[in-house]
Amino acid sequence: MSIITLTTDFGIKDHFAGTVKGALLSEINEAEVVDISHNISPFSILEAAYVIQNAYKSFPNGSIHIIGVDSEISEENKHIVVQLNDHYFICANNGIMSMICSEINPQKIVEINIHDKIVSSFPVLDVFVKVAAHIARGGTLEVIGKLVTNIKPIKNISPLIKYEGKQLIGNVIYIDHYGNVITNIKKRLFESVQKGRRFEISARNHKFKHIYNHYSDIVDFNIPIESRNNEGQGLVVFNSSEYLEIAVYRSNLATVGSASSLLGLNMLDTISIKFIKN
Repeated sequence: MSIITLTTDFGIKDHFAGTVKGALLSEINEAEVVDISHNISPFSILEAAYVIQNAYKSFPNGSIHIIGVDSEISEENKHIVVQLNDHYFICANNGIMSMICSEINPQKIVEINIHDKIVSSFPVLDVFVKVAAHIARGGTLEVIGKLVTNIKPIKNISPLIKYEGKQLIGNVIYIDHYGNVITNIKKRLFESVQKGRRFEISARNHKFKHIYNHYSDIVDFNIPIESRNNEGQGLVVFNSSEYLEIAVYRSNLATVGSASSLLGLNMLDTISIKFIKN
């Protein structure tokens, strides 16, 4: 049985996601089609890259991942299949795969060249589904594409180390359902630059001098519940994917707000970390 995942910016109101799933089941009726997300912001390759990077590892080897974000083909936006870590990714060569490929080298990359056999204004449906079916049936990548070596880079995924390690500059790359703000600074990089020094994290006009292990670590459980006032309080953690995250404890847009709304942080905003001698 083939496992095929879908990550798109189609949303759930329209028929697009359902149409793709139906086509996949018509091509491979024993396939298991899994929705990772259809709520990627329109054309946001940064969001798509973050979501697929963190989701695909939970699936079995051999899984096929269709990424339908900014997928219209053009001279500058070719379609590719990337075999990486024994998974297959079908998407546009628009930078989405560069975040994953920055950590793991691909086993194989092909540029899809079957478009002359397919008339399409909906490439995820007409092209990506055909490619996924070919792979699921055991077909080789060279049959549907030519081998290439280059993946288009994505901007703003690499933090900057400045002033001989005294400062680390990152960017917001994702805002989750809770309004938590995820940066492109990973724990391993932070610790390699920090070298045990004190630090100050700046996000707009807000400063943080501590990174918690868990969201609830901000709570003093020795204080009676009725006397606590932690909801809506800002904090910093390394999230489950080990990215530096600015959060609000028990955030809720309808009540206490979120890190994004309260701190005024948006996609690609700058986060600065200053390291201080002990």
